[in-house]
Amino acid sequence: MGFVGLGIMGQPMALNLVRSGQDLVVWNRGAARCEPLRAAGAGVAARPSEVFARSGVVLMMLADGPAIDSVLGRGTADFAVNVARRTIVHMGTTSPDYSRRLESDVRAAGGRYVEAPVSGSRGPAESGRLVAMLAGEESAVKAVRPLLRPMCHETFVCGPAPNALLMKLAVNLFLITMVTGLTEAYHFADRQGLDRERFLAVLDAGPMASGVSRMKGPKLMGRDFEAQAAAVDVLKNNRLIAAAARDSGLASPLLDVCHALFGETVSLGHGASDMVAVLRAIEARTDGERPGAP
Repeated sequence: MGFVGLGIMGQPMALNLVRSGQDLVVWNRGAARCEPLRAAGAGVAARPSEVFARSGVVLMMLADGPAIDSVLGRGTADFAVNVARRTIVHMGTTSPDYSRRLESDVRAAGGRYVEAPVSGSRGPAESGRLVAMLAGEESAVKAVRPLLRPMCHETFVCGPAPNALLMKLAVNLFLITMVTGLTEAYHFADRQGLDRERFLAVLDAGPMASGVSRMKGPKLMGRDFEAQAAAVDVLKNNRLIAAAARDSGLASPLLDVCHALFGETVSLGHGASDMVAVLRAIEARTDGERPGAP
């Protein structure tokens, strides 16, 4: 099996596969990210084409459509060489329309295609507690699903592509609005002079407590902005959800507010920080320093 894309999420995901005993070959644009995989026993490819040559199933955890197209050689003669007789598993987050078109091209070139985006951030990726949503041809999904067990504690079959990506966008809509609401509530308590630790304790004791609040609350308390899910990636997801909503004629009022706030967070220079850095944008509005959203 191959794995391409060893970023914040991809590297721990691939490490869990290797540690489970999976024979894995990996590639990443920045070669240094491959070294922990090499140390764990994975093969390291010099170029993406080597991953396809050595693998029957290739998992891709890449940032966007252009990165995927580049790795696959889409639009060139290399594309058919890379995907024919192989199963391509798209685990990142792109627009549903992009995935629909990619599936068509992969199948036309003699390959199989599965969407398998995951819900979770760096912590769940490290502990193998991600949630995967799968979509595609039934036989391909059935073959891929057990391969995800070392990375995902739950997997859900969503039907044909792009239903898995649509499901991921729906889940992310809830995540984005929930974390933004938690952050605004924390800011309110803080600026009202309340004991911030007691605020989080009250929240944790009540019905609003969740795995997300228990993960993000301490980060807010400590102003710990080390990325588990980077603000710039949240903004990208927000744009994808908003575009899908508009394409379907759907209103997304809460998402639109979050879109503006994460745009301001990135404009303030906090794109590489964790999504709780939306606190910076909320603070800037309170202090009369709201930047222009991009």
